[in-house]
Amino acid sequence: MSHDEFPTDEPAVVTCGLPYANGDLHIGHLRGYIGADAFNRALETLGQDSIYVCGSDMHGTPVAVNAEQEGVDPEDFALEWHHQYEETFPQFNVDFDNYGHTHDETNTEQTQEIVRTLDEQGYIYEKEIQVAYDPDADQYLPDRYVEGTCPYCGAKARGDECDEGCQRHLEPGEVENPTSTITGNPAEYRDRPHKFFEVSEFADFLTEFLDDLEGTSNARNQPRQWIEEGLQDWCITRDMDWGIDYPTAEGDEESDLVLYVWVDAPIEYISSSKQYSERVGADEYDWEQVWKGEGEIVHIIGRDIIQHHTIFWPAMLEGAGYNTPRGIAATGFITINGKGLSTSRNRAIWAKEYLEEGFHPDLLRYYLTTTGGLQQDVDFSWEAFQEKVNGELVGTVGNFWYRSLLFAYRNYEGTPDAAVSEDVRERIEGAIGEVRESVNDYSMRGVGQAATRLAQFGNEYIQRNEPWKLTDDEPETAAQVIRDCVQIAKAVGVLIEPIAPGKAQALWAQLGEEGDIADARLEDALEAPPRTFDEPGELFEQIEDDRVAELTENLEDRIAAAAAGGDESDEADAETESDDTDASESAGMTETDDLEALTEERIGFDDFQELDIRVGRIETAEGIEGADDLARLEVDIGFETRQVVAGIKQLHDLDELPGTKCVLLANMEPAELFGVESNGMILAAGEQADLLTTHGDADLGEKIR
Repeated sequence: MSHDEFPTDEPAVVTCGLPYANGDLHIGHLRGYIGADAFNRALETLGQDSIYVCGSDMHGTPVAVNAEQEGVDPEDFALEWHHQYEETFPQFNVDFDNYGHTHDETNTEQTQEIVRTLDEQGYIYEKEIQVAYDPDADQYLPDRYVEGTCPYCGAKARGDECDEGCQRHLEPGEVENPTSTITGNPAEYRDRPHKFFEVSEFADFLTEFLDDLEGTSNARNQPRQWIEEGLQDWCITRDMDWGIDYPTAEGDEESDLVLYVWVDAPIEYISSSKQYSERVGADEYDWEQVWKGEGEIVHIIGRDIIQHHTIFWPAMLEGAGYNTPRGIAATGFITINGKGLSTSRNRAIWAKEYLEEGFHPDLLRYYLTTTGGLQQDVDFSWEAFQEKVNGELVGTVGNFWYRSLLFAYRNYEGTPDAAVSEDVRERIEGAIGEVRESVNDYSMRGVGQAATRLAQFGNEYIQRNEPWKLTDDEPETAAQVIRDCVQIAKAVGVLIEPIAPGKAQALWAQLGEEGDIADARLEDALEAPPRTFDEPGELFEQIEDDRVAELTENLEDRIAAAAAGGDESDEADAETESDDTDASESAGMTETDDLEALTEERIGFDDFQELDIRVGRIETAEGIEGADDLARLEVDIGFETRQVVAGIKQLHDLDELPGTKCVLLANMEPAELFGVESNGMILAAGEQADLLTTHGDADLGEKIR
């Protein structure tokens, strides 16, 4: 791989964490798949040779458990979900070049070949470990067959992950107070030989890997803590029948173990690339050049699977002689109406539900990619969705497209015969530059904003020049203005295509352009549109208030009905490449059902009055050198700008914070952290540091009462 700016001369592959073939998709999952699709489309718009691959994660204990409950074979159970995903993704304009699954022959062979290589290179060894065992069921308990307590934070843990607490990866035998999910009885630990991958040998390599890694800051920074604490070797086998068999050398006794799902799941990235090459031919796309040569590999994943992709996966690739990722971008979580997405409480917007409501997929694509930076949490409500669609897509982009093309059609039957003015050309070139920069910063929000700002400029340009007043007295000037507007409209279409490909293609057709706008390059934004085109139609529709009220009420009723049912357990759902994490976690969202208990101590009103809490705005944000978690912020609180140190370095994209309103405790005693004075404290909620702000337009320095 290189670290040259995109586009490079080397082929690229973009992947997203595999959906776990175990349940319905919701918008939390879609955020990652849409984000990765938009990034791949944006790379291609830059001129990068790139493909987008993925596949269904078929293995692991949840599939085995749920298949057993339904009385079906695990393969049949997982394939049913796999086929549903194959049908669902295209309905959101998610365009995979290849979509496979982990149980197919290609991935089975590829996985066993890589594991054999790691074994031959001396990175795999066998040792006896304690494995949970259910004496009543007379079987060992892999992963989700065992529940208990996390030894690190004391939270409830399932299988190999503390999914309700610190989210650490847990090795077999680490869960305390183990209980069998088969019988509900206490489990016991017994010695059992298993295979281990020697991750600890790659500590120095992984440190250098993270130093060079592109993508989001959380993907770079979080793994450093695990390396500093000392990497533990990784148990890569499980006691179960469903999965890829552990490969044995010729003549050796066949193993009764299968490979842990997190071994074969990421290898599907390679297998899916290989299947694409075999289909189109190596001359068109050579998977080996990408994975074994100098290709560009980019993973877009949920935040909860950073450890797997930045520690285990690159160590496996390095040990087996494969190329490692150039960039890893981890998405933030999705909340619904300000609360954590919960599948058991039906607090979710399901993919099928969205489609059944008849909304165009590009509306959701735009919302999910441009509401906050990629690694920031995004809240979804039908009201916020309506506001963004009506304000930006209908009122800005759609309004400009329709008014400019309609005027051009009625007065010139298409594009006026005039050259693009220099000012407009420069403005389009500036927007093209913004897109290039945003793609290289892994910011799909930046790509969408560049297109929307250009449309806003177009609206201001046509309003300022009022061509309808010029057609009679100054026809040449009127033609010049509309020529500029048609060019801007085409440019907006080219720039917004990665985010809203369906609507961009509809504009392309209205302009009379041939072919697919997905094949256009950024430079085509400045190519002259066709001389003639037909009368255009409006490409976006307002979402009405009564529709939003109905959707909001339906969601609230669903949540209330689920709560009345008393189901306090989270059902196994479609997960992102994890067999031991609830769907909402692995797809990049979290549930807030288990909150920290309220303190019993109360304070008086006078004590509260002593807190001087002010509305502020972050002006600058930068990481503090040598500190894993700390960032230095400059916060404008109206009267003055305060320097504040906050532990948000790994939890927020610092480049996205300037301009963000916040709430600051102004009368904190000054403190010095890593040599930097902190003169106040910004307030945030939860482990992910959701910054508190104001709902309305409170002035800077306004006191919180």
